[in-house]
Amino acid sequence: MAFRGPRVWLWRWRRNPLKRRADVVEAWVLLAAWTITVLAGVLAGLATAGTVERGTARERVEWRPVVALLSERAPGTADSRSGTPSTASVWAKVRWSAPDGTAHTGQARVRPGSGVGTPVTVWTDPQGRLVTKPATASEARSRAALTGALAGVCAASVPFVAGRALRRRLESRRIDQWGYEWARFGPLWGGRTTG
Repeated sequence: MAFRGPRVWLWRWRRNPLKRRADVVEAWVLLAAWTITVLAGVLAGLATAGTVERGTARERVEWRPVVALLSERAPGTADSRSGTPSTASVWAKVRWSAPDGTAHTGQARVRPGSGVGTPVTVWTDPQGRLVTKPATASEARSRAALTGALAGVCAASVPFVAGRALRRRLESRRIDQWGYEWARFGPLWGGRTTG
């Protein structure tokens, strides 16, 4: 087992007669890669989270519930034997009027067995198109946080991987340089050691 000794912080920036230019370059590459990784992750995460939160806030303001009427009988049968209402729902064709008065039709989730003309609450956008129910403020914050975190990790991975690749390239170059120097000076030491 090799003895490593105590860990010395910032050793790449300390004065050392054995420190080569390649060591200094590698130190700055690592510092730049980590800085860019953190900045890219944080900025991309915050920007994405803000965009998602603004979008869901706009949806809460613009999307409105509208009463639609079933235009055909819903498939299935209503289960009236149990005293509790069924949570199951099926897709059925509904019709509603947009804010400008134009008639629209579409598919919405309704209780099985509902008859023609049964009122159903649907959500529409300003153009009268069907949309899902908008997220609540707490759901929007959670969604924004998760999406922002994912975007931050993805954005941070690019400079992190690039920094690792550059460091690997510098290390490979340094090993090749050591090999060249050893090939050049190694034979000079050949006859001077005693066993």
